[in-house]
Amino acid sequence: MAGKISLSARMQAVADMATSGNRVADVGCDHGYVPIYLVQQGRAAHVIAMDVNAGPLERARRHVEEAGLLTYITLRLSDGLTNFCAGEADTLILAGMGGRLMQRILSREPEKTASFQELILQPQSEIAEFRFFIEDAGYFIALENMIWEEGKFYPVIKALKGNGKERLSEEEARFGPVLLQKKHPILKEYLADQWNKLCTLQEELSLAGEGERAVKRRMELQREINYVKMAAEKMGMPV
Repeated sequence: MAGKISLSARMQAVADMATSGNRVADVGCDHGYVPIYLVQQGRAAHVIAMDVNAGPLERARRHVEEAGLLTYITLRLSDGLTNFCAGEADTLILAGMGGRLMQRILSREPEKTASFQELILQPQSEIAEFRFFIEDAGYFIALENMIWEEGKFYPVIKALKGNGKERLSEEEARFGPVLLQKKHPILKEYLADQWNKLCTLQEELSLAGEGERAVKRRMELQREINYVKMAAEKMGMPV
């Protein structure tokens, strides 16, 4: 690897949310591209790049060395924040993991989590539950983005310590309070995609008979459809 790093759209969205000039900890750094980008662009004073697996960390080390940035990027083998010391960084990046795993990392050592000024988060599953977890842990969602890349939708969240004005509603937890407020164009695409998928599934389930399992699933599906409809109405979308 030589020259300036170019990030994928979803990782660019993550990097762009980090406050410029902060010290950064990247948990699950994989190839090390985000740390390298942040230092190359002068957006991070120093980055601690951590990964639980030795293979990806070694690849990251090679990339950092090739970029000539070993002075500015510290690499550590670490299971979550295990080998991080509170106060070493201002910004925490957690991206490309399931929501439950991210929740475990953040809640396992709460004093370390609380030492960060901001959390930059990109959960890939259990997203509604994860947003509620952020709120219950004493943070509020200050900024959000959503990216469409390679056939998938990726939400990106910036969380700060403190409480929001009101408790998140179910649709805000599912679809993002800031994304809804800003009527984010990619969220509109996501809602349309969900509406089509859920309506198709509803039609298929209408042929499943009246067994207990089928009835229960239809009720659950209707609930999901209702939340999509409420979110779409907030966005000013026809449903």
